[in-house]
Amino acid sequence: MFKRILVAVDGSDTAEQALLEAINLAKEHQAQLRIVHVVDVVNINLGAEFPNLSAISSGREILRKAEAVARGAGIPVETRLIEIDTLGHRIPEMIAADAEAWPADLIVICTHGRRGLSHLFLGSVAEGVVRVATKPVLLIRGK
Repeated sequence: MFKRILVAVDGSDTAEQALLEAINLAKEHQAQLRIVHVVDVVNINLGAEFPNLSAISSGREILRKAEAVARGAGIPVETRLIEIDTLGHRIPEMIAADAEAWPADLIVICTHGRRGLSHLFLGSVAEGVVRVATKPVLLIRGK
């Protein structure tokens, strides 16, 4: 059923759970796996002249580690660092757009399960992806 699975990672333990679930699904369905990480260089650098290279290099390291886990499991994998460099673009829309363009059959993403004020102030990337994606979304909740 799922031949192309996209998983979004952010370097958290919960994202690692989502990655492992995506790997298991890829094995079960003999699917390709695409691992993405989004860096919002506009919001990090508001007022700065140059992109935040540490955020970009951190993103590359997150992808490198995730790719190693997938390859270790014998899964065909590719990675993509998505850089938001234009005001008005948001992380959920960028993940959904990449899933559409690749094209994925399923998006796997973690949810940190924040509630109350932390959810209000931080928002939820996972919730945003669910709202805008045209592909099925599997949410992996943190423990």
